[in-house]
Amino acid sequence: MPSRFVPTPRPIDLALTLGPLLRGAGDPTMRVVGAEVWRASRTPDGPATVRFSPADGGVDVETWGSGSDWLLERAPEWCGALDDDSGFEPSNGIVRDLWRRRPGLRIPRTGLVTERLIPVVLEQKVTGHEARRAYRRLTVALAEPSPGPGPAELTLPPDPSRIAALPYYAFHPFGVERRRAEVLRTVCARASWLDAAIDLPVAEAEHRIGMLRGLGPWSVAEVARTALGDADAVSVGDFHVPNIVAWGLAGEPRGTDERMLELLEPYRPHRGRVQLLLEAGGIRPPAFGPRMEVRAIDRL
Repeated sequence: MPSRFVPTPRPIDLALTLGPLLRGAGDPTMRVVGAEVWRASRTPDGPATVRFSPADGGVDVETWGSGSDWLLERAPEWCGALDDDSGFEPSNGIVRDLWRRRPGLRIPRTGLVTERLIPVVLEQKVTGHEARRAYRRLTVALAEPSPGPGPAELTLPPDPSRIAALPYYAFHPFGVERRRAEVLRTVCARASWLDAAIDLPVAEAEHRIGMLRGLGPWSVAEVARTALGDADAVSVGDFHVPNIVAWGLAGEPRGTDERMLELLEPYRPHRGRVQLLLEAGGIRPPAFGPRMEVRAIDRL
């Protein structure tokens, strides 16, 4: 069982930092157990299971599986120890307060673009409940156990090659309509090309991801903040985020993408960090108007 200790200049909140990888409480690929985080992933060297545990002065990391060495080498990036927050000194106000209360919220960099894209594509234009349900059903249907001990029923993320080989109608029982299914199949068919983006400068990597049909600014940002470690990536096109930002930064109950970007501009190149802080801080605008309808595509 390979392991290492990752020293960190200050404590890291592993649940907050790696939380964006978790697709709901029922995500078969990840478990948060107390202050520990378990994750199963498919690395370029093969499957791996990793456990991150807080320790004095840093984070203890243990891995299992053929991808252990690959993941262990990148453990500092995964847990946010290499996240560069230099220059992020928010002035008086809610952002400063949230940053002081949550200094352990870091930006991870997993280097696994396709693995992050799969749940992101499933989240396009649907409610969070629909997306989490679809990802869970897809993962269970293609289930492969994770290597090592780990929590019960910890499962590897879906194999991109298996997803690419499925016809679009095979996604119907998972609650996924043809449009998302086709985007998902395209992404998985180009997995090697997409994953190679990690070796490019961030702007070029994001451009490459956005070249694929069906992947717009929202999808690129959701991948960039975790797989590429881009602290400036903002979720343009999100149903909720513009309202959260407008309410948190200006006291305006509703916002547009344009207004959100205007309010976040002073925080560049940490706009994505501010978005995460507002979300982690529980900032929510007043609720009024109809909620987005939850659909059950598999029952149509």
